[in-house]
Amino acid sequence: MEKKKKPDGFELERLLVLPDYVVREMEKHPLIAPFYVTDIGYFPRAKFHYRERSSGCDTHIVIYCAEGEGWVEIDDTTLTIKPNMLIHIPKGIPHRYGASEQTPWSIYWFHLDGTQVQEYIEGLELQRDLFQLNFIEFVRFVEIFNHCFDVLSNKVYSHLHHIHVSQSIKYLLSIVSVSSGFTNQEVKKELYLDKAINYMNENITNTIKLDDIAKYAGLSRQHLTHLFKSQTNYPPIDYFIRMKMQKAAQMLVLTNSSIKQTAISVGIDDPYYFSRTFKKIMGSSPSEYRQIEKG
Repeated sequence: MEKKKKPDGFELERLLVLPDYVVREMEKHPLIAPFYVTDIGYFPRAKFHYRERSSGCDTHIVIYCAEGEGWVEIDDTTLTIKPNMLIHIPKGIPHRYGASEQTPWSIYWFHLDGTQVQEYIEGLELQRDLFQLNFIEFVRFVEIFNHCFDVLSNKVYSHLHHIHVSQSIKYLLSIVSVSSGFTNQEVKKELYLDKAINYMNENITNTIKLDDIAKYAGLSRQHLTHLFKSQTNYPPIDYFIRMKMQKAAQMLVLTNSSIKQTAISVGIDDPYYFSRTFKKIMGSSPSEYRQIEKG
């Protein structure tokens, strides 16, 4: 028996396809033409959902599965799409996709076109097969998606709002790229680094040792030093001193504190040592830095 197939039409669905004449206007606009949304929608529990484009689509397609399952076939390769997975289907590539019969997917999707979409996709390395989003990323994705859908629904004829949506979708895709580009090992490195830097921030007015930072982060001295050098180009204590100088620079601009008071506020009792270190890192003495116009 042939499987049931249904292209669209689902209870509580959200769907918006921009009129052709609106798209033609966007193609002529210098700020919109490089990157814009042509179609956007949400299909909840899309039972029997199916699409087949033997010649590909004339736009790029992004599909995010929020729950349930589905499948996508590109270049004779079939990928199973599970919850919190996102896939990009390139423009002009033959493909098919559909919902699982047992647990049909709920998907957020949009179509992209423009003179720079391909470059943007490649730059973010979104041409890879699948991306997995965590819960926090899912919440941000849905929030941005719903905002863009509402803006397009209510302001479909406004160039200003199309520019806003374009930048919002770019930001959304950059979140996907950056967060999903980390391997498990890289995620662990980020967590250790964040923990160490948070400890430094909490103790910016104190004097701390390498052993203190390593113990707090849960790493050996050697591992911590290697991590900082590989991720920041500076050893931990050198990085900590630079944080102190940055904090001091803010105080010099925003307060009337003396050089000595500023030095003490970042945990340095010797104002001469402070001034030498500040000049070495910031490029000018504290008094000279204070005279430079900012903003």
